[in-house]
Amino acid sequence: MSTEHSRPEAPRRRFLKGAAAAGAATLAFPMIAKAQGPITMRWQSTWPQKDIFHEYALDFAKKVNDMTGGDLKIEVLPAGAVVPAFGLIDAVSKGTLDGGHGVLVYHYGKQTALALWGSGPGYGMDANMLLAWHKYGGGKQLLNKLYASIGINVVSFPYGPMATQPLGWYKKPITKVDDFKGLKFRTVGISIDVFQGLGAAVNALPGGEIVPAMDRGLLDAAEFNNATSDRILGFADVSKVCMLQSYHQNAEQLEITFNKTRFDALPDKMKAIIENAVEAASADMSWKSIDRYSKDYIELQTKDKVRFYKTPDSVLQKQLEVYDTVVDKKSSENPMFKEIVESQKAFAARAVKWDLDTNVSRRMAYNHYFGKKS
Repeated sequence: MSTEHSRPEAPRRRFLKGAAAAGAATLAFPMIAKAQGPITMRWQSTWPQKDIFHEYALDFAKKVNDMTGGDLKIEVLPAGAVVPAFGLIDAVSKGTLDGGHGVLVYHYGKQTALALWGSGPGYGMDANMLLAWHKYGGGKQLLNKLYASIGINVVSFPYGPMATQPLGWYKKPITKVDDFKGLKFRTVGISIDVFQGLGAAVNALPGGEIVPAMDRGLLDAAEFNNATSDRILGFADVSKVCMLQSYHQNAEQLEITFNKTRFDALPDKMKAIIENAVEAASADMSWKSIDRYSKDYIELQTKDKVRFYKTPDSVLQKQLEVYDTVVDKKSSENPMFKEIVESQKAFAARAVKWDLDTNVSRRMAYNHYFGKKS
């Protein structure tokens, strides 16, 4: 009796053993995939390690690293670690670096139209409005087209709206346009042409090289970006006069770039995380900048004894006139430049009008609460 029952059980036991083995193999597959480890990327910024802009690059990398649960790990090196600041886009395009953090205007030598993402008056737009144009007004498609036209193999994410940049640091206050004549001055992008139009002799230098050049007398004056960066980089050590407000970079933003081949190979889920991390980092950067820049603006005055002056309206008006001349010339030479300008102007015409008509002036409220009481 027992022998008869044992015979049919044997095949069933063999089947169950086989099914168990197959199940174990199935369960093992995710373990094998996990064992391959995270995707790692080596990046470089265009900023000195001590600059707040490099901090923004680290902030973005941390957001991605955290949001992917460590499945993607971005390491960010400072300017010069692999390539010079102005060589970043080529290094990312060629795959020497997997990605980078900088500004579009640093690629001005590749295609002058790249500087339209932030170098100039923005037709009345601030940096956040220009980012709105980029995302919803056709800018993203134009930038992709522009990069493809010059053979640059990157995926670009403009982000991080900047406040209006100062006219710069000088030996004495700028009171009229003629003060620029013969001035050895540092700026970048279309601003090179604008300040040349004002009469300056312009030299384009990356951030970390500006203060040493001023200290050695190679520059008489310079602009970089904001109270925190300028203070960290040591501008107050070589100048005690800073002119606030300018149209030369009224609407600039930062840029995150990935090598396109490397980015396209990422899983769709990871691409979506990156795209959302860009927007999260953009908001965080704008909030952090308000906090940090306002603190350093006070520190520059109280501790570093810097004197701030408003740029005269006559200089601001002349900037706009020179900019128009520069844009007309470049538009006639460069069809893509013209196409981008027309797209920006169409968006700005309605967006800036809406903004000016809708938003109340903050000056009255500020004076009411914090102005001197008679």
